[in-house]
Amino acid sequence: MILHLYIARRFLMAFGIVTAVFVAILLPIDMADQLRGLNEGEGFTAVLQLALLNLPRSLMGLLPLFVMLATLLLFLGLARTSELVVVRAAGRSALAAAASPVVVALIIGGLALALLNPLVASTARQFELTRAQMTGGESRTVSLTQGGLWLRQGTGSEQTVIRARATNSDGTHLFDASFFTFDANGLLLERMDAREAVLERGAWDLADVRRWPIAGSDNAEADARTFAVLTLPSTLTAEQIRDSFGNPETVSIFDLPGFIRQLNDAGFAALQHRTWFQMQLSSPLVMAAMVLIGAGFTMRHTRFGKTGVMVLAAILLGFGVVFIRRFAEVLGETGQVSVTLVAWTPPIAAILLALGFLLHTEDG
Repeated sequence: MILHLYIARRFLMAFGIVTAVFVAILLPIDMADQLRGLNEGEGFTAVLQLALLNLPRSLMGLLPLFVMLATLLLFLGLARTSELVVVRAAGRSALAAAASPVVVALIIGGLALALLNPLVASTARQFELTRAQMTGGESRTVSLTQGGLWLRQGTGSEQTVIRARATNSDGTHLFDASFFTFDANGLLLERMDAREAVLERGAWDLADVRRWPIAGSDNAEADARTFAVLTLPSTLTAEQIRDSFGNPETVSIFDLPGFIRQLNDAGFAALQHRTWFQMQLSSPLVMAAMVLIGAGFTMRHTRFGKTGVMVLAAILLGFGVVFIRRFAEVLGETGQVSVTLVAWTPPIAAILLALGFLLHTEDG
C-alpha cells in the first residue's frame, strides 16, 4: 500500500508540473491570438479576460496529453534512479507498479468530467458572449424552449423572430410557425402564422399563411389577410441554424441529456450532442489508456538504451489513439456508426492493446 501511495504521489506531482508548464505556454499564445480579432480600443485587460475564459476549454482538450507526459516523466524518473529495479526486486510486477497511476488517471478523468466540464461549459458560453460584444458580432440566432424552436433573423433596421412547434433535422422546414417582425426600436410591425415554412436560398417559402399588419392598423384582425403561399426574405442559412446551437462543449455534462431531449422533441437528430455526451463519459478510460501506453514504453531500465526512441513511440501511439478517437467521433456525428460504438471502442481497444504490450515486454 505504501508503494502504491508513493507512486501515486509521484504521478500527481508529475501531472501538476506538466499542467503548470502548459498553462504558462498556452496563456500567452491565446492572448496573442485573441488580440488579433479585437477592436483597437480593447486593452490588455480585455485580452487577458478572453484568454482566461478560453483556458479551461484548452486544458480540457489536452488532458490526455498531460496524462501521457506525466506518465513518461514518472517512469523515466523511476528508471533513472533504479527505483523500478527495487520494485521488481521486491516481487512487484509491472502491472502492480502501473496500477496506482491508472487509478489516479481514472480519478482525474472523473473529476474533469464532474468539475472541469461544467466549468468549461460556463466559461465557453461567457467567452462567446464577451467576444461577440467586444468584436461587435451577432449573438446566437437559435434557442430551444418547452414551447418549441425560436429563431432570429434580420438586419440592423428590421428583425424577425420566428417560433415553430417542430422542425426537421436541420431546422430548414418548420411546422406551425409564427413570424413576428420588429423595427429597429423594437416596435412590432406585423405577424404571420404559417402551417409550414421551408427555408430556400435567401427566403422562407410559407404555406397556408395568415398575415396581421400590426403597425398603422386600428384593427389588425379586420385587416388580416390569408395567403395560400407567401415568400419572406431571410438572412438565415441552414449552416447558421445548425451552428447556432453552439458547440456541445458549451452545455454542461449534467444538462446535456435534457438538452438532447429538447433537440429530439423539436425534430433535430442531435447526433453531435449525443456523440459528445458519450465521448465525455468514456474520457476517464482514455486517461487510463494513456497511462498504460506510457508505462509500456518506459518501464525499463535506462541501461537498455533507446530511451528517446521509446518515448517518441509512446507519444506517437498516444496521438494515434486521440486521432482515431476524433475520427470515430466524426463518424458518430454523421450517423455512419453507432454513437455508443464510436465513443467506447477506441479507449477500450487502446487499454487492451497497451495491456498486451505491457505483459509482453515484462514476461516475454
